[in-house]
Amino acid sequence: MKHIFLILFFFLLKCIGILSQAPAPAPGPPPPLNVTKILEKAGQCSTFIRLLQNTQQLNEITSQLNNSNNGITMFVPTDNAFLNMKAGTLNSFNDQQKAELIQFHILPTYYSLTQFQTASNPLRTQAGGTTDREFPINITTTGSSVNITTGIVNASISNTIYTDNQLAIYQVDNVLLPLQFFVPPAPAPAPTPITRKRKAGSSDSSSKQDASSATSLLQEMYNGMIFIFLFSTAFFSSL
Repeated sequence: MKHIFLILFFFLLKCIGILSQAPAPAPGPPPPLNVTKILEKAGQCSTFIRLLQNTQQLNEITSQLNNSNNGITMFVPTDNAFLNMKAGTLNSFNDQQKAELIQFHILPTYYSLTQFQTASNPLRTQAGGTTDREFPINITTTGSSVNITTGIVNASISNTIYTDNQLAIYQVDNVLLPLQFFVPPAPAPAPTPITRKRKAGSSDSSSKQDASSATSLLQEMYNGMIFIFLFSTAFFSSL
């Protein structure tokens, strides 16, 4: 009986050893980034968070992060930056403009601070386009300072909120206002009047025809007067 217990004991130890050597399960995919929580933790971003949610751009950012390898760069103005805007400016924007305003603060590519030094201006924003009548920005660096120009305002990166080689969130000291919102497009050029081209020589030919007709009429009048004169002379001579 004692031998049986020893055998069972050693068998149990063997099983425990086998179980302890089993490979650990592979780690699952990392949880999706929560941009809202990142901004809430940073503080002073409540106005930008509200705009992100109201314009549905938060869903667009999440989708792009999950389905693109290019990454995203976000410029987030502080609440004070929004308060420093001219009174009524933000409320004057319609829903589409508010969405474009948020998109104007997002680059569809990841940029580290050092990568801005070699960035080629103008940079395309999520709002689209690189011409003056679209939504580009220009970024310049001076030492460690990164400055952003929109054609309406100048801003600087004041802090790095988050970066992980896929998503970069930078705090900026001014709201980036796009040129398109404030500068009307140039008027379209006036249409050029359409002139009918005449065939070569048509004007001269018409003038010659008119002159010929006038000459012919004068000749007929002259001949008529001569006929009347001769007829009158003969008539009075016979009396």
